[in-house]
Amino acid sequence: MSLDYTTVGHVTADLMADGSRRPGGGAFYSALQAARLGWRARIVTRGVPAEVERLLAPYVGELEVEVAQAPHTTTMATSMAGGARSQRVLAWAGEMGANVAVDTAILHVAPVARETGAHWRGRADFVGLTPQGLVRTWSQPGAPIVAQTLDRALLPARCDAIVISSDERESCTLLLHEARGRAGAEHGARPLLAVTDGAGPTELHLADGQRVSVPVAAVAEPRDDLGAGDVFAAAFFVALAEGSSAVAAATFANAAAALRIAGAGPAAIGDRATIQARVDATA
Repeated sequence: MSLDYTTVGHVTADLMADGSRRPGGGAFYSALQAARLGWRARIVTRGVPAEVERLLAPYVGELEVEVAQAPHTTTMATSMAGGARSQRVLAWAGEMGANVAVDTAILHVAPVARETGAHWRGRADFVGLTPQGLVRTWSQPGAPIVAQTLDRALLPARCDAIVISSDERESCTLLLHEARGRAGAEHGARPLLAVTDGAGPTELHLADGQRVSVPVAAVAEPRDDLGAGDVFAAAFFVALAEGSSAVAAATFANAAAALRIAGAGPAAIGDRATIQARVDATA
């Protein structure tokens, strides 16, 4: 069965400062945004099936989920201090391996904690990557997550577009500075790279070597930004796959991320009409 938008990565149990738990992880936030853009969305993940199903129960009508059995569900504790966010890995579901089967228009490789492999089985017409989980490490359960340099061996064997945040620039220098990476090499072109920067402009590194800055409209009263980068990525990949230019896709994705930041939690993820209305209002 062909599926439109497939994310691969851990759905996490996010433990918030007030003791509540909610679903998290790039695979979840991105798939939910794709679903609200009208794409049939599927998550391929690993964890304790019953726990993942409970976390995603409010979204059962929007998402299809395939959960590989693991002893634990990846659990993250998030805290804020001085305006900076820190996270700890309390439990890890383990590596997903190279045998993930897909049949999809868009494959989004969305690691949160070093779980995805470089290969998969099956058809993927467009491949997007958010490598944040590939530049994270931690010493033991409960220890803080720290950044590390991206290892090329962890990159997908093929890629059409990549989204990183400005916080990941130093760890992802090979993506920023190499003219040709293994991703996209078979087509003789590097993947499109977008670097988000919160309220700052989004920087596009185009396949022909040009750099373009796409402005971000201010959010009057930001509430929380968990998953905003993943929402940007999903909207960006969908717009590109639908034929938008890189600049138009980034403008649309900036609006999607702004809606997420202006609200609280996954409920703030917008649909196509709401996102487009924000694009039109800030044009």
